[in-house]
Amino acid sequence: MEIKIRNVDPIALKKIDEMAKKKSISRQEYLKSVIEKTAYDPETNEQIKHLELIIEKNAYVMEEATKSISRLENLLVELLEE
Repeated sequence: MEIKIRNVDPIALKKIDEMAKKKSISRQEYLKSVIEKTAYDPETNEQIKHLELIIEKNAYVMEEATKSISRLENLLVELLEE
């Protein structure tokens, strides 16, 4: 798909060209990557938030499991001492 943008500030265009040059790519390639990244970022951010929540829940479950194992170990030690 093709996009045309008119009336872009020349100073902004110069900065875009400089950023593209730093990456050794054309202006077109640079702007294409910026547009695509902008389009997908909200989706990616939601996925990251979801994964972070899963990690937090897993960490909590692991902490609770560790506490339970510790209590069981203590109980076993007490039973073996009797």
